[in-house]
Amino acid sequence: MAHSKVIIIGSGPAAHTAAIYLSRAELKPILFEGMMANGTAAGGQLTTTTDVENFPGFPSGIGGGELMDNMRAQSARFGTEIITETVSRIDLSSRPFKLWKEWADGPDEAPSHTADALIIATGANARRLDLPGEQQYWQNGISACAVCDGAVPIFRNKPLFVIGGGDSAAEEAMFLTKYGSKVTVLVRRDKLRASKTMAKRLLANPKVEVKFNTVAVEVQGEPAPRGLMTHLKIKNVVEGTEEVVPANGLFYAVGHDPATALVKGQLELDAEGYVVTQPGTSYTSVPGVFAAGDVQDKRYRQAITSAGSGCVAALEAEKFLAESEGGDEPPLVSSTLEQSTGKEGEKGAPSLEYSSNPLL
Repeated sequence: MAHSKVIIIGSGPAAHTAAIYLSRAELKPILFEGMMANGTAAGGQLTTTTDVENFPGFPSGIGGGELMDNMRAQSARFGTEIITETVSRIDLSSRPFKLWKEWADGPDEAPSHTADALIIATGANARRLDLPGEQQYWQNGISACAVCDGAVPIFRNKPLFVIGGGDSAAEEAMFLTKYGSKVTVLVRRDKLRASKTMAKRLLANPKVEVKFNTVAVEVQGEPAPRGLMTHLKIKNVVEGTEEVVPANGLFYAVGHDPATALVKGQLELDAEGYVVTQPGTSYTSVPGVFAAGDVQDKRYRQAITSAGSGCVAALEAEKFLAESEGGDEPPLVSSTLEQSTGKEGEKGAPSLEYSSNPLL
């Protein structure tokens, strides 16, 4: 059984940013990147993205896979031990926390690793619809993030489609009107689930058409390898009629599934399954366990915000360990997510004051 001061579970921008900061602080972190954990290759959702044009520092853009390769190499450069195995079970009932690896997690198996602090950065996966043509045209016309991909050249002044009827679908459609010639929203039901304000804005936009009782049936496009999507077959579920319409972009806004099976029943989760963190921090309901990236962020879900939250988790984990080793009582975070600032009658996030910080 190996023991570490801090272990990171995840392989995306949040995980590697946390690893970079912690390894530079000489805490010798271990990062479990997984082996197709949650059905996603190491590197997370960015490995399914071709061009990333909104990550700072790359004025000409960079491939999603290449960006994650760079982050991984930077983690390793500073001494992070990266293990390409999947953590299948953890025990957060007491410190040190216990971790079991896949294929060695039976009830009689001893944990493979223990840690004084743990960063959960397992991400979230965009839901797909498994339409015919989806796999072929994923990231060649189909996307699950309008903010990430909507501005790329293949969508400029082209007919675009959004699937979904909630606030996320409305927001994505409104965003895409900046780039597409027309945006059509496909809603399976006969009404929008979005808030009244958002629905009113959507329906009033002259570049938006909402097709109710309508679903996508098949994605069509160029047959060549790396060919682009060109058309979409849609169906009216009430009348049963189908038609093929020009479409150069299809954006899914049907939700994400946070990868929180590992911590279910041990950490506080919200109604949608995301890890609850104290606003503006990575503190979870268990002292010593921190969450970063899309596993706790259901609003922004950007590579840059994930990286930022990984930095926050590393800083707070380092502070937690320093306080623990110094004999101070580690900060307790209750489900009410309140922390004292030290001033009577005031509440806020835990202070992050450093006299000399090797992380910066």
